[in-house]
Amino acid sequence: MSEISGTTGDVVWQSSPPGSIYDYIKAASFSIGPDGLIDQWSQRAVELFGVTAAEVRGKDPIEVFIPAELRPRGRRQVLEILDGKEWTGLVPFRLPGAGGAHGVAEIYVMPSETETGARAALCIVVDVRALRRIETDLAASQAIFGQSPFGFLLFGTDLRVQRANQRLAILFGGTAEDHRGRTVYDYLSRPEADRMAAALRRVLETGESAIDLQLVGSVPNSNDRRHWSINLYRVHSGSGRPVGVAGIGTDVTRRNVAAREAASARRNLALLNEASARIGNSLDLETTARELLDVAVPGFCDLASVDLYQGLLTGEESPPGRWDAPRAEGTGAGTAALRRVAFASAVSDAPLITTPGCGSRGNTPTSVGEVHRYTFNSPCANALRTARVQLIPGEDGSLVQSTLAVPMMAHDTVVGLVQFSRAKGSEPFGERDRSLATELAARAAVCIDNARLYRREHERALILQRSLLPPGDPEAAGLDIACRYLPGNTATEVGGDWFDVIELPGHRTALVVGDVMGRGLRAAVAMGELRTAVRTLALLDLEPAEVLSALDEVARGLGSPTGAQQSARVAHKSREADLSEVYLATCVYAVYDPVTRRCTFANAGHLPPILVEPGEEALLLDVPPGMPLGVGGEPFEEVEVELPEGALLALYTDGLVESRVQPLDDGLLALRTALTDPSRPAPGHRSPPAAPAAHLSKSLEDVCDHVLNTLDTRHGEDDIALLMAKVQGLPAEAVGDWLLPREPRSVGRARELTRAQLLSWDLGALVDTVELLVSELVTNALRYGEGEIRLRLLRDRTLVCEVWDSGLVQPRRRRARDTDEGGRGLQLVGMLSAGWGSRRTPRGKTVWFELALPDGGSPAEPTVEQLLSMF
Repeated sequence: MSEISGTTGDVVWQSSPPGSIYDYIKAASFSIGPDGLIDQWSQRAVELFGVTAAEVRGKDPIEVFIPAELRPRGRRQVLEILDGKEWTGLVPFRLPGAGGAHGVAEIYVMPSETETGARAALCIVVDVRALRRIETDLAASQAIFGQSPFGFLLFGTDLRVQRANQRLAILFGGTAEDHRGRTVYDYLSRPEADRMAAALRRVLETGESAIDLQLVGSVPNSNDRRHWSINLYRVHSGSGRPVGVAGIGTDVTRRNVAAREAASARRNLALLNEASARIGNSLDLETTARELLDVAVPGFCDLASVDLYQGLLTGEESPPGRWDAPRAEGTGAGTAALRRVAFASAVSDAPLITTPGCGSRGNTPTSVGEVHRYTFNSPCANALRTARVQLIPGEDGSLVQSTLAVPMMAHDTVVGLVQFSRAKGSEPFGERDRSLATELAARAAVCIDNARLYRREHERALILQRSLLPPGDPEAAGLDIACRYLPGNTATEVGGDWFDVIELPGHRTALVVGDVMGRGLRAAVAMGELRTAVRTLALLDLEPAEVLSALDEVARGLGSPTGAQQSARVAHKSREADLSEVYLATCVYAVYDPVTRRCTFANAGHLPPILVEPGEEALLLDVPPGMPLGVGGEPFEEVEVELPEGALLALYTDGLVESRVQPLDDGLLALRTALTDPSRPAPGHRSPPAAPAAHLSKSLEDVCDHVLNTLDTRHGEDDIALLMAKVQGLPAEAVGDWLLPREPRSVGRARELTRAQLLSWDLGALVDTVELLVSELVTNALRYGEGEIRLRLLRDRTLVCEVWDSGLVQPRRRRARDTDEGGRGLQLVGMLSAGWGSRRTPRGKTVWFELALPDGGSPAEPTVEQLLSMF
């Protein structure tokens, strides 16, 4: 850009290049002679009014431009101007040849004189539309700089900051005005600033935008490395002249961290796949240990070693590695004897390593094949004793940066210790590395412990059975629950009985009792798989009959490596099937709704449930028994029963009512008698009667104990499972239920109903959150659902909100793109609620969310990072 200037006296004449404010305003001028006619017409006037000088010179401007109804006033105004008065104002004008279109001009009229002294006028004209555009552009510019959530900088042609927004000032300190005149070297390190400056010059010279320029730096008063994505584009004046470069910066630190974690997860997954293929190809303990190290070094660490308990290697029945076994503290003897069975190193000529603070012989390294002990208070001994991974830092001057001491766990037994070490200069171990190390050690430990697992089949099966039962006392909305489980005491075999209490959406509860036919570890393992499948299917919120149908498919697939379908085809060929590979089980599955006090039952060959209504005798519910699981071919039926308030429901296995000396019918009669009047002994039982009391007046735990103490169960021959539930439906005041018409105003109506209901429950702390989430779900039902909308609020141990409609399309949470105007509603529901989901209903679907009741404090608001993660 060049300037031409000269000096005449005290006046400096300067020729400025295009790009001044006049490029935007585009002021025009013309003059009126003493006769009131136009005598001069500028080129800008030609552009503004659309007529040439030849067309208007010598003509009355009032006649040419002013509408007819305004001409008298216009002529008076011209006379006053020619009389020496200045005038400024807005004047409508008619555009000749524009089909009668009108415009508005702001005119400043200055009286003047001709060479002969006659009075004339000079007129300066500005199109009001141009002024309004300038105002709009200024407002838009202020909105971008003042309200943008991203850092925004405007660099001049000298690459200095001309303007910065408040977001950038918040990150780098000071006010937005304080950043004027700075350069990129005031924000970034020298290498990064050089890259940024070069990009600025390139954009300014070529006009090509720079997209997603990645920069690394830090903000004042923080040492955290931040990653920014910068977009640069050239800015032009109204005449098209480049006047600077605009830069928009976005903090992508979280995105970069997520990308690194994803890459790490992919590497770990590949390593686990390799471990699955390479570990366990041999039953030899030393070979399995070497296979583990072949996978881990160098893919996971630089050095590694494996120690196994000497007792395991020598074939002792009870190796000392059970993590819950008592230890003699303070003996100074350290751990039980271990043998170093494998060592591997990816560091050339690396010596055998010694873990700091673990060796019983000081810093003397342990050779492969050597038997040794870890001192009692060492990190390695602590890992073996607690069955928890220990991170051990390396010593000064050592080759090792850090070590993960990972106990090798197999079926609740510690069989040894594997140590993964990384040399100095390698990436430190992270939380994902802990998980991967644990997984690698566990896979190897399973193979190593295989022989011991078979020797201790009965003990392992009992642990499996008990671990799969509900922990503690199960709780359920609208039900008082008590349960008993007594495993058989046969010395060599265990059974496959199980029960479960599963919480379902809408404060509903699934009650499950099942029994795998047969005994032994095989039955216990099948029980565990079926119980896990039941919990998984229950989380899908299927109908009871659908759950049993899917469970039947699972049962037919057990024991067959080729899958459920192949197993089913083979099983149907009764003559050719190997009966030892057929898994059969009985199961009763019930879903209770505390709002309606209705319970839906489905049965797969199990004993019928027993219902005891207040003041009535215990009755066997007429639930179609169906075929056992694993048989296939027959659909399951459902029965819905309304349970009275205070009624007792009992689910049980055959070990409670059947034995070698007692027929099933007699056992069922005895159970019904004990449940009808818990104070009366069962038929044939000689124990003295207890004090008279109805079952409603006794606690449910007492009823369970009375049943087990009264019945002649011959316990020991079979496992016994008893699950009892006392009906306590939700009170009407704990339920809010409304039908909403399918119209937009229903969203506001839903919020009003929600607010009123929560305030009546003294849940004001949840009003804002629940109103927002209800609005999202009702809006989705209006937008994507069908039919009438139903809104229901349930208050029990938690607050549950349900929105029903007749649509069949299930909601799907997705990641909205930056440019999307919607798509974040379910993300918001998932962020603010304790849980959410959807389920099919006979007439459509239900979408629900759940919130914990406030404990006196206000609910936590989402952080800025959580909200930004939605975008």
